[in-house]
Amino acid sequence: MAKHSIFLLILAVVSLIALGITMLASTTFEIAQEGGEDYVTLWRQIVWLGVSLVACVIAAVLDYNVWLRWRWHILITAAVLLALCYVPMIGVKINGSKRWIGLQSLRVQPSEFAKIALIIALAGWYATHEAMTRTFVRGFLLPGLLLSAIVALIGCEFDLGSALLAAAVGLGVMFIAGTKLRYLAIIVLLCGGGLWAGITYLPNRLERVMVVFDLEKHKEDLGLQQWVSKLAFGSGGIEGRGLGEGRMKLSYLPEAHTDFIFPMVGEELGLRGTAAVVLAFAVLVMAGMVVSSYAPNRFGKLLGAGVTFLLGMEALLNMGVTTALLPNKGLPLPFVSYGGSSLVAAMVAVGILINIHRQGVHLTWDQLPVIRRKRRWTPQL
Repeated sequence: MAKHSIFLLILAVVSLIALGITMLASTTFEIAQEGGEDYVTLWRQIVWLGVSLVACVIAAVLDYNVWLRWRWHILITAAVLLALCYVPMIGVKINGSKRWIGLQSLRVQPSEFAKIALIIALAGWYATHEAMTRTFVRGFLLPGLLLSAIVALIGCEFDLGSALLAAAVGLGVMFIAGTKLRYLAIIVLLCGGGLWAGITYLPNRLERVMVVFDLEKHKEDLGLQQWVSKLAFGSGGIEGRGLGEGRMKLSYLPEAHTDFIFPMVGEELGLRGTAAVVLAFAVLVMAGMVVSSYAPNRFGKLLGAGVTFLLGMEALLNMGVTTALLPNKGLPLPFVSYGGSSLVAAMVAVGILINIHRQGVHLTWDQLPVIRRKRRWTPQL
């Protein structure tokens, strides 16, 4: 079963990348025709795709247990990069958020890699302290403080969406590791309080939340993106207008090639196209979880489950925002949206899953007797 899962995972990823390049060419076509950027965005994404493929191959070939030995170095590096976002001349502020570091047009978003570093650190912690997973100090307090530190660094960049995603993924790893639910409830309450404070005191955050409850009223200001996004889905119907025939990308929908590329899929490829994207991510998540379950050690299981959960949650949040089910927040659609940092981080996650599969315990259906212990089904090796 695990042998087939990795092929399904790779097929889903390749399909999503191909769709992303195709839709990016479509959304930038009119600009190029008018003498604008001349496909510069498309070519940049292709360059980033090459970089991400190299990163994926390295992650697939390099023994994932190396990440266990270097987990603290990786986490400290990620924290330093996040802190550099606040340094003048290094940190880049765009649309009121300090999420990037770099010079001129070459920018990197550290939070994308910090989320993977957090997963590695938490997986390593619970693999090292397996016997104390259910205790308060080593099973909850110390890893909880680690999670809070990374979430705070991301949240202080005014990037509440990525902070919420990092918190959710961290909680997911802690839940899978076996932390007591009553302890996890404390983190949920703290994160909820921090999110409420951010929404209340940061500019426009509360308004963004209220917009989704009355989109019609705010369709000319804060609700513009989500309003036009719904129009794009509606105008596409079941069949779609056809590739390259979308109209909402013509200056009507801001960020049509990045965070809001999913509505462009709906307009040009219709309900069938959006359903295919949802199916691809569902296959990716299921395949990733199967691959993780056959990892040869606890660290591999937690690491694989964590990066799979990260990709699935990021896709789910993006779709929720673009369909106006969630407040507007800048999160890319993995493998599809334009963005070098997002693509490289996602491909590193895929490479890690491939590496886990290469070292996994692969059983056929005939070799898979199961035993029941404490209401959990586990393979008898």
